Amino acid sequence: MKRGVWLLGLSLSLGMASASPGQLFKTAKVPEGTQVHRNLEYVKGGHERQKLDLYVPEKADGPLPVIVWVHPGAWMFGGKEECPAIPFLGKGYAVASINHRYSRQAPFPAQIEDCKAAIRWLRANAKTYNLDTERFGVWGASSGGHLSALLGTSGDVKDIEGTQGETGQSSRVQAVVDWFGPTDVAKMGGMHDGSDSPESRLLGGPVQENKDKAERANPIAYVSKDDPPFLIMHGDRDNMVPFSQSELLYDALKKAGVDATFKTVKGAGHGTKEFGTEESMKLVEDFFAKHLKKGTEASR
Repeated sequence: MKRGVWLLGLSLSLGMASASPGQLFKTAKVPEGTQVHRNLEYVKGGHERQKLDLYVPEKADGPLPVIVWVHPGAWMFGGKEECPAIPFLGKGYAVASINHRYSRQAPFPAQIEDCKAAIRWLRANAKTYNLDTERFGVWGASSGGHLSALLGTSGDVKDIEGTQGETGQSSRVQAVVDWFGPTDVAKMGGMHDGSDSPESRLLGGPVQENKDKAERANPIAYVSKDDPPFLIMHGDRDNMVPFSQSELLYDALKKAGVDATFKTVKGAGHGTKEFGTEESMKLVEDFFAKHLKKGTEASR
């Protein structure tokens, strides 16, 4: 498939003109009384994409749990500016929205290394921004869901940890929300195997010709019993990332004994409006409250 045709199809499926995951929440306003820190370098003097925005409520009884948003965009577009976690600022959380290098700028594992560097930077600067280092949740959609799931399963796996930025901190997270992210790219099939697909561009070559690289990029490859709790959500009409990708991850997590919940979003396509409903957002809210608020499992 030629690149222009692929990207047109990708844009339509992501709803770039109407309902991408970020755009569903683009009108969310930052609550009054929030300290907004934009374009913080999580790698000092690093790449222009190695930056994050941090939102911190001014009034808090103690260090705040953190929700980290990883944006969608097929690893090659999108950005931190649209962040559906903004409403959680009024629910007792700090929120970080991170950028990472695009696949055209650097192939995998640059993207997960950047995400891990961002987590480590947040921990290293927790006292400055009143963050609780033991209560980090991550949430992403599509390619961001892939990276969020990978953060959850790879923990401190050295092979994809990276060496940029703060290195004396852990990149582990305590809770993961994965919205329709790829989890085993060699099993996506069809157009995803094309030489110019987002997955092939991520790996630096056709998926089926680079199965070792594909395995390295798979969240499933690192699943273990000490992984944090997962909430996985996927639309049953997704025509971009196969529904089976979330089923594969869920099955692997359950087999390993990980606390995992899988929610089929009925009638939803790839990042369509069903993910922005009160019901869908309540699932995310309840999940983070259970695992990140004090007195819950994550803080014991």
